[in-house]
Amino acid sequence: MQFRMMDGYGYGYGMMGGGYGIIGLIFCILVLIGLVLLIKYLWKGSAKRGDSAIEILKKRYASGEITKEEFEEKKKDLV
Repeated sequence: MQFRMMDGYGYGYGMMGGGYGIIGLIFCILVLIGLVLLIKYLWKGSAKRGDSAIEILKKRYASGEITKEEFEEKKKDLV
């Protein structure tokens, strides 16, 4: 009795053998590129959404958290 393999998915190299290896490699590269671009997009987006240090300092001074002297001192450090 002889075992019949269906569509070449029997014993052997499987999906990574033959022509499938190149397709798998290209797929992995595309996934990595997509992840890098997503992280880059999210990183830039978070930087735009946040206030600058000067803006935060102005808000703290306006709300009375810091005195004028502290504001001037911290402003010198930032600029």
